[in-house]
Amino acid sequence: MNPVNQRFFICLPASKLTSDLFILDRKMSLSLYFLNICRRIIVSNSYIAGNAIFAVSSSFERPSWDEYFMLQAELAKLRSNCMTRHVGAVIVRNHRQIATGYNGTPPGIKNCFEGGCKRCQLRMEGKIESGASLDRCLCNHAEANAIMHCAILGIEAGSDGAILYTTFVPCLECTKMAITIGIKKIVCLDTYPETDYDLIEEAGVKVITLEKIKIEYWAKKLIENYNEKLIPK
Repeated sequence: MNPVNQRFFICLPASKLTSDLFILDRKMSLSLYFLNICRRIIVSNSYIAGNAIFAVSSSFERPSWDEYFMLQAELAKLRSNCMTRHVGAVIVRNHRQIATGYNGTPPGIKNCFEGGCKRCQLRMEGKIESGASLDRCLCNHAEANAIMHCAILGIEAGSDGAILYTTFVPCLECTKMAITIGIKKIVCLDTYPETDYDLIEEAGVKVITLEKIKIEYWAKKLIENYNEKLIPK
């Protein structure tokens, strides 16, 4: 693992620090710059705790807001019970997730992968093309479930610039629902055959497609961090 890309904490006794310590203000707010130590990692953003000084690597990184909420949508799709396609969606307002949805049969109905949806079964057998005969599908789409989640809980989803994050661009029906509640921005990862881009444009909805490689990067980082100890216990 390349140490330059790793997040870590350094703790040194204050007595060990010499000219590398710079005092920025009277409140002892510190910034430490250690070069050619700690495997050539530059360290900054420090603080004092007792007689020790803690410093955080300047290479500390985290996902953007769009990447963060798309990861939530990716997590939601793991609950999908549809045998043909797994989709996840979340609705966000003011950087707060207010609703989640994934595609699958309605509550109380046999799961799609257990034979609950005959249309999906025919699709898996190659007798129906992707995006066809959706009127016969018993699976609710992820975006629709997220919107219905808001309705069930009495959440006003479309106000204050709410954003819909979904792993696929919404189909025609879900697009109409999103427009109806006031969604003005959709962030997605992939295309869908039943998307009406003319309708999206006419409604003034902005569609942003994220790079999959960025989401894959953070998913790998999450797995790596399970075994990474940032602060020794």
